[in-house]
Amino acid sequence: MEGVAVSSGGGGTTLSDVYQKAKRLQLKIRDSVERLERLESSSSAASSASPEFAFDIKNDISQLHSLCTSMDNLWRSVAVKSQRDIWKRKVEQVAEEAYSLQESLDKYFSRNQRRIQEAKERAELLGGANGESSHVLRIFDDEARAMQSARNSSRMLEDAYSTGVAILSKFSEQRESMKSAQRKLLDILNTVGLSNSVLRLIERRNRVDTWIKYAGMILTFVVLFVLWTWRH
Repeated sequence: MEGVAVSSGGGGTTLSDVYQKAKRLQLKIRDSVERLERLESSSSAASSASPEFAFDIKNDISQLHSLCTSMDNLWRSVAVKSQRDIWKRKVEQVAEEAYSLQESLDKYFSRNQRRIQEAKERAELLGGANGESSHVLRIFDDEARAMQSARNSSRMLEDAYSTGVAILSKFSEQRESMKSAQRKLLDILNTVGLSNSVLRLIERRNRVDTWIKYAGMILTFVVLFVLWTWRH
C-alpha cells in the first residue's frame, strides 16, 4: 500500500514519496519546537533561542502545509476505495499534526511578544528614551515587528491552505459528477444500441413476412390456374 503510484504531476512524485517526506519534516519540526520551548524555559533563553531559529521552524511548518496540500489532492486520485480511505486518514493525521505544531509556534510567538513588551516597559521606566535605553528600545521594536510579521504570515498561510483544500474538494466533487454523467451517457448509448438492434430485427422480420405473403399469393394463383386449366 505504501507503493501507491499516484503521481503529483510532471515530476513523477508519488503519494508515498510525498507522505514520507512530510513525516520526516514533521519529526524535524516537532524536535525543533520542543528545543525552542526548552530554551524558552531555561535561564539562557534570551541568548540561545534566537529569532532566526523560530523563523526557520515557521518556514518548515509552511513547507509541511504545502506538502499536506499536495497529499490532499493526490489521495483523491487513488483508484481503490479501501486504499483511498486509508490514505485520506493518514493525510488528515499529518495535517492535524501540522496545525498542532503551528499552534505551538504561535503560542511561543505570543509569549515572546509579551516578554518583549514587558522588557520594553521596564526599559522605559528605568531610563526614558536616552542613551543605552533608546538603543534597547529600538531592538525591542525591531524584534516585536518581526514576531508580528511571523504571526501574520502564519495566519495567511493557514487561510491559503484552507482555501486550497476547499478548491481541491470542489474539483473532486466535480470529477465525481462528471464520472456519474459519463456512466449515464454510456448507459443511454448502450440502450440506444440495443434499441437499434431490435428495430433492425423487426425490419428483417417484416421483410420476410412480406416475402412469404407474396409467395403464398403467387402459389395460390398458380394452383388455381392449374385447377382451372385441368377442368377445361
